[in-house]
Amino acid sequence: MDKTKTLAAFAALSQASRLDAFRLLVKAGTKGMAAGEISDALGVKQNTMSANLSVLFQAGLVRNAREGRSIRYFVDMDGLRAMLTFLMEDCCGGEPDLCRPVLDAIACDC
Repeated sequence: MDKTKTLAAFAALSQASRLDAFRLLVKAGTKGMAAGEISDALGVKQNTMSANLSVLFQAGLVRNAREGRSIRYFVDMDGLRAMLTFLMEDCCGGEPDLCRPVLDAIACDC
């Protein structure tokens, strides 16, 4: 990911409902969530949530799959990984042990 794409990702996450939706999808993991489920869980109107999910999609942070008349959304782990890699690519001036606490904090315990 380059600076422009990273800025787009941060811009997408800079709105409360989009950040909440993104975090909800991270929590949902590989099963993802239907757009209506996200809307209901966050108490946001469906058309507003649809627009928010579109912004996250355009920023490369979520992906989607059609299921009949519904669309299921998932965190795009490749997009998230690319953003985090860009942020940390020059981490710690060549001393990887200094980065270990950050990496341990973001790794899941699954």
